Amino acid sequence: MNRRWLIVPVILLVLAGIFAWQLPAILKAIPSRYVARLPEPVQALGVRDHVEILPTAAFSGDVSHLLAEETPDVPQADVVAGPVKAPDTPTPPPTVGIGGDSTATNDTQAASVPTATSTTAPSPMPTATPIPIPDEARLTGIQHRFQDWNNCGPATLSMALTYFGVYHTQTQTASILKPDPEDRNVSPWEMADYVNEQTEYVALDRTNGDLYTLRRLLSNGYPVIVEVGIDPPGDYAWMEWYGHYLLPVAYEDESETFWVYDSWFGTSDVPQENADDEGREISYQQLDRYWQHFSRHYIILFPPDDAEQVAAIIGEDMDDSVMWQNALGRTRSELQEDADNKFLWFNLGTIYNALGDYERAAAAFDKSRSLQLPWRMLWYQSGPYEAYYEVGRYEEVIELADVTLQDRPYFEEAFYYKGLAQAALGETRAARENLEKAVSFNPNFEPAQAALERLRGSE
Repeated sequence: MNRRWLIVPVILLVLAGIFAWQLPAILKAIPSRYVARLPEPVQALGVRDHVEILPTAAFSGDVSHLLAEETPDVPQADVVAGPVKAPDTPTPPPTVGIGGDSTATNDTQAASVPTATSTTAPSPMPTATPIPIPDEARLTGIQHRFQDWNNCGPATLSMALTYFGVYHTQTQTASILKPDPEDRNVSPWEMADYVNEQTEYVALDRTNGDLYTLRRLLSNGYPVIVEVGIDPPGDYAWMEWYGHYLLPVAYEDESETFWVYDSWFGTSDVPQENADDEGREISYQQLDRYWQHFSRHYIILFPPDDAEQVAAIIGEDMDDSVMWQNALGRTRSELQEDADNKFLWFNLGTIYNALGDYERAAAAFDKSRSLQLPWRMLWYQSGPYEAYYEVGRYEEVIELADVTLQDRPYFEEAFYYKGLAQAALGETRAARENLEKAVSFNPNFEPAQAALERLRGSE
């Protein structure tokens, strides 16, 4: 046999080996929306080469002061809701009519939604007697929609709006919520803003939700979107922890079950060809456990004329300062029972940020990181960036942003906070570049726009 013919298969084998060796890097270089169309084992090759957890912090171990009964003495005007903010940077548009320092952008709601005025720290758990509600309830008329790739928030909001006969496609909602299809996160305040600015209906985003309030809203005919963490089931387990939105459509007290419309997994736990529209079943306990991963954020949609009724259901948590103080007491109480819960410690940091106590917020985030947060955690919540920036830990802001952006440069919040930290360190050119990336990636992200204009003005 002519040995020259052996050269061809040898070369092919070498090329195949090089391709297999470089395949993870190739997958990371391809936009994820295209990788998602490949077979799952191939997709997994591009996901598994990442940090297993967020980098941990230098942690002293002393967290007793974070659980002390005294609460931060923060003036009500300094309490912020919704997205985090950095010093001297404008907060993204506030939610509509939620009390505290928020400014209503809907005249009807501003006039009709009452707000609480008390700034006294409440007891850890509300003591008011719950108003009786039906043992079961269901919202009808909602059209389920499966999400396009990485389109959970826009798809879920699109579903919720169909309850009111508003048929915005998920492409329409996504065009404003995430102009770049690679954007991995849509925050609750952004979804509420969409409803308030793009429809005749009203949306509120709140935190510190509970199962009673959720059931009461459903029984009164108001769709509610909840933000949860999920551990993808079955064949999707390789994808690991994600943030997700669910739309509850029904509940039943006897079985302690919610039924939810899920933009990813559909309306049933059975194969789709045999599915009905009842919704996927999830127990009260399971929903609350995964809802806790996001400080129990929720978004309520309703007609403007129902503002007072919705305010009555939400109660004292209509006021930002009271809501965050309630969340503080509740989270401290839960940590007494579950001291190693990394999500609760993260929530505590989020709460202290909102109350303006950044030293305690940073310590709470340190504790949560020491308990090994999921590597995707900062895809969805920017609290550690804010706290560390406020206390001058700029290098850690940059480190966490770099880890989050590695191979996935799809987070305007990470570019933004990295730019702020670099500016604080005097790295003006690098700061400008990252703020420009934030603005380019999401032109609707106003904090980056404002920070970039100030930086340019100072040069």
